[in-house]
Amino acid sequence: MKANRVTLVTLGVADLARARGYYEALGWEVETAQEGVCFFDLGGTKLGLYDKAALAEDLGRSPADLGTGAMTLAQNFATEADVDAAYDAALAAGATPCKAPEKVFWGGYSGTLADPDGHIWEYAMNPFWKLDEEGKLV
Repeated sequence: MKANRVTLVTLGVADLARARGYYEALGWEVETAQEGVCFFDLGGTKLGLYDKAALAEDLGRSPADLGTGAMTLAQNFATEADVDAAYDAALAAGATPCKAPEKVFWGGYSGTLADPDGHIWEYAMNPFWKLDEEGKLV
């Protein structure tokens, strides 16, 4: 089995209903849900939203120790217009802008925003990475 892979990313959230509603407003579909947690299928990887207090307890840490924003999650898009549309949709769904999409030094186009719990997302168009029809890197 390949070692360099990620199968699950779990985000600790203060209000699961609010967080789930935010991602659903972006068009994401919940695959499974139960008390305190829900999962979105990302095509070989899953994104979990988990009550932050429960996650902290599971990890043996305090909720304050978990923090937010020390990493970024990213979605790549085929065009700059696609980046702009997705960024605007996220803002309309409740995201907070960090940096508006713009041309960047490495030759692409990207912007960043924070979901309602402060998790940072980058929306980018990278001309060096090809995407298939489902938006997966090829």
